[in-house]
Amino acid sequence: MIKSDDTGKLVLRLSLGILVLLHGIMKLSSGVGGISGMLTSHGLPGFFAYAAYLGEVVGPLLIILGFYSRLGGLLVFVNMIVAILLAHTGQLSSLNAQGGWALELQGMFLFGALAIAFMGAGRFSLGGSGGRWN
Repeated sequence: MIKSDDTGKLVLRLSLGILVLLHGIMKLSSGVGGISGMLTSHGLPGFFAYAAYLGEVVGPLLIILGFYSRLGGLLVFVNMIVAILLAHTGQLSSLNAQGGWALELQGMFLFGALAIAFMGAGRFSLGGSGGRWN
């Protein structure tokens, strides 16, 4: 069997980065009004909603390119923690109709981002395999 950790990192980076970026593109076109409302309902300033662009646009782009991918992974990870706390706490212990965790997608985004933050981009990246943040 062929073994390539760098190819595996590339597959993880592209799949996570593209899927999260699609959410960011939607927010770029529709705005962050809904997030702002959730933040203010929790007593937080509404302008914090713009940080979603860091976690759903900047972070995924860094991950996809493999340039400061560890930082990108951390941005997506923090974004997912906030998203779960703001919008999904009621589903933390819920199962869906198929018997899986109700937050499967959010969980995969969260832990995939954490994996990238720990592993880095690998050889197939703009940052190469060197560097603390790649």
